[in-house]
Amino acid sequence: MAISAKQIPLMKRIRRDKWQLMMMIPSVVLLVLFSYMPIYGILIAFQDYQIGNRILSFDGTIKWVGLLHFKNFIQSEFFSRVFFNTIRLSLKGLIFGFWVPIVFALTLNEIHHKFYKRLTQTLVYLPYFISLVVVIAMLTTMVSSEGVITRLIVFFGGREINYMRDSASFDTLYIASGVWQSFGYSSIIYLAGIAGIDPTLYEAAVVDGANRFHRMWHITLPGLKPTIAILLILSVGGVLHSNTEKVLLMISPSIVDRAQVIGTYVYELGLRNARYSYTSAIGLFTNIINFFLVFGANMISRRVADYSLW
Repeated sequence: MAISAKQIPLMKRIRRDKWQLMMMIPSVVLLVLFSYMPIYGILIAFQDYQIGNRILSFDGTIKWVGLLHFKNFIQSEFFSRVFFNTIRLSLKGLIFGFWVPIVFALTLNEIHHKFYKRLTQTLVYLPYFISLVVVIAMLTTMVSSEGVITRLIVFFGGREINYMRDSASFDTLYIASGVWQSFGYSSIIYLAGIAGIDPTLYEAAVVDGANRFHRMWHITLPGLKPTIAILLILSVGGVLHSNTEKVLLMISPSIVDRAQVIGTYVYELGLRNARYSYTSAIGLFTNIINFFLVFGANMISRRVADYSLW
């Protein structure tokens, strides 16, 4: 009779898996140092914290303000702008970018010539490893008044303007450059999911007369449903976390009303104006909302698609 892992004594299991456990130690240490130990720092969101003060003390020197910073943020004149700008950019990125790696993975899976398949993979993976600063510099050059993209737009009857300074073009440039840079690398996990599908299913489908499209629609896509569901849940949980570094590189006074997001607002007030308590409250506020979004998306996915994180 087979013995389950739970029936084996703990020390015996530790001795058996000692090398695997030792390999986990660096990751666990980093996780504790940089993810769990700083958690107590969220206390400053409920204080009037100043540099040099203790975060936690029982001598009465800490000035607790409760939910004052949360209230001030919600009532701030900038709240609606940064909040809805962040949601707008994140939702557009989700709508126009989430499906692209899936389609690319399905398409690449149909390429059977090894050389062209590897060449295509290499070309679409490369942008992900280009520095974001370089990507924005390239984008700025191409959409400037004399840039290649601007010249093409003018050739087909468009306007000759500097699109990097045009608020109406900001969303398109932000989303398109993000999709271009990340879709190839993001497709890796879908390709791994496709590789895990039982090949006998395809063989049986061929025997039954199914063409490539039928095999993709009835075998490959259903096989990717768990992966798609999990990644969609995680993506929904990041709706209030836009790419702050990218926005900082693209933002200018002429488009600040449309480009300023929560991340850039926190950067301006937290790092430049040293309002640490206020910006910590903003960070905690957005993380709480993201948590409930993940929880809600997970619950919906479990009920609708029968796939979930927990």
